[in-house]
Amino acid sequence: MIVIIGAGLSGLLTGYRLKKEGIPFKILEARSRIGGRINTIYGTENTPVEMGATWFGNQHRHLISLLEELGIGSFEQYMDGTVFFQPFSTSPAQSIQIPSQPPSYRISGGTSNLVNTLYQNLDQNDIKLNQSVKEIRFQNDSVQVITEEVFKGDKVVLAIPPKLWAKNIVFEPDLPDNLMSIAQQTQTWMEDSIKIALTYKNPFWEEENLSGTLFSNTGPVTELYDHCDHQRSKYALCGFINSSFKQLTYSERREKVIDQIKNVFGEKAEDFTDYEECIWSKEQHTFETSDIPLFPHQNNGNQIFSRSFMNDKLLISSSESALEFPGYMDGAVYSANETAKKIIAR
Repeated sequence: MIVIIGAGLSGLLTGYRLKKEGIPFKILEARSRIGGRINTIYGTENTPVEMGATWFGNQHRHLISLLEELGIGSFEQYMDGTVFFQPFSTSPAQSIQIPSQPPSYRISGGTSNLVNTLYQNLDQNDIKLNQSVKEIRFQNDSVQVITEEVFKGDKVVLAIPPKLWAKNIVFEPDLPDNLMSIAQQTQTWMEDSIKIALTYKNPFWEEENLSGTLFSNTGPVTELYDHCDHQRSKYALCGFINSSFKQLTYSERREKVIDQIKNVFGEKAEDFTDYEECIWSKEQHTFETSDIPLFPHQNNGNQIFSRSFMNDKLLISSSESALEFPGYMDGAVYSANETAKKIIAR
């Protein structure tokens, strides 16, 4: 049996590939939900908004191929109409022309449609939630993975960000020093991000020939985009706020976001039905403090993660470990495909 740690995109896809080959596995997930950094939530009007991974591009061929395989649609990010830019806090937002760029895409039905589809194709008994791994023991002919329970397997797959397993799991015997050192200095994508979304009964920005796009140097919102669903029947704006605003209370942060959006888009922006936010640095199964400051994507895609360890009993599969597009959904898909291939081949 293969024990997979983490029920994010990489872990679920690894399980999906193994199931097709009849290879038994268990997926252990510390959270009470699947998806990891993919988290679509639904507001009052059942409008899907993304608190985690959202966009992909034409270059992300591993993800696109998986969506096609699973029969999941995608649609282009709406960018029609005026774009606003706030260069200084002392001046109003300016309408700007942004250079023509390759389109971004979103997943129809929300990004969670992808992980939910994988989950529905697995035996739910093979996925254990609320299982925080404390220790992994490598023995001559097996691996023991210890949560509140003990799971025994032939191999273990680490399908969570490297910094998390390096700092939170005890390995017996110890993993190689160079692997642990690099893992602890591997930046976890989105770990400092704050996502916000506001849902509306009507897309007032589209009615006024605005794209819903805002770029700001002043904050709290640094980027904001139209976030309507693929049928354009549910309406929202979604984006990022400066990570320093995590120091404020929820109500202080919310008030500043609403003030800024109202200043840019006018009074109608205040007529929202839901305000949602996710501070990823407060998600204990995503964020782990770094011993030294790490730059974005530091050590993502490091060659060491593509090796196997502990006499071939330990494999590493996560977005950050991918040799192609590490840190993105495409990287998670690439990692899972490569890891599953290795296990199936052996």
